Amino acid sequence: MSQPDFKRARQYALRRLKRELSPNLFYHSLAHTRDDVVPAIERLAALEGVNGEALLLLRTAALFHDIGFVERYTDNEIISIRIASEVLPDFGYTPAHLHVISGIILATTLPQTPHNLLEEIMADADLDVLGREDFFVKNEALRRELAIFGMPTSDEAWYSSQLKFLESHRYFTTAAKTLREAKKQQHIQELSRRLEACRA
Repeated sequence: MSQPDFKRARQYALRRLKRELSPNLFYHSLAHTRDDVVPAIERLAALEGVNGEALLLLRTAALFHDIGFVERYTDNEIISIRIASEVLPDFGYTPAHLHVISGIILATTLPQTPHNLLEEIMADADLDVLGREDFFVKNEALRRELAIFGMPTSDEAWYSSQLKFLESHRYFTTAAKTLREAKKQQHIQELSRRLEACRA
């Protein structure tokens, strides 16, 4: 059986994200998929020993995981799965491939409930930023994005919601825990400080 044409699938996903995502998506942008999640997938997969077809399906799912945002903001994962299921057969992906890819995309739904290693890698890659140096820059972009969709944006409300989110979050893979957990804990401390300052 011939390999799926990953190169063409990648071109399709990136082209649609570039052309069709709302400019108001300051966080869930083309860069989030291309420059944050896909490299995180590749880094975690290498550390977890995932390669071959499994890696190809992971990378494909990463490219398509937010494509649903071209149609709507909420429940975008279901739209992403529908779009992937419609177009990927044209690039040589089989129903079995699509089943795996759908599960990987679904693993990004909050709260995250991955069921296998590939889904765990995707879940961790999608929230890789929680333990990165640029967390507060990206977090401010998310705040601007959510403000457009009616989320509370006062400093106190924002820091409170983000603190709650980071405290309840956990990384699933050993690789993500090793790479990101310590820095995430520092961000939790900083969010606590900011929240206390708001309430002072």
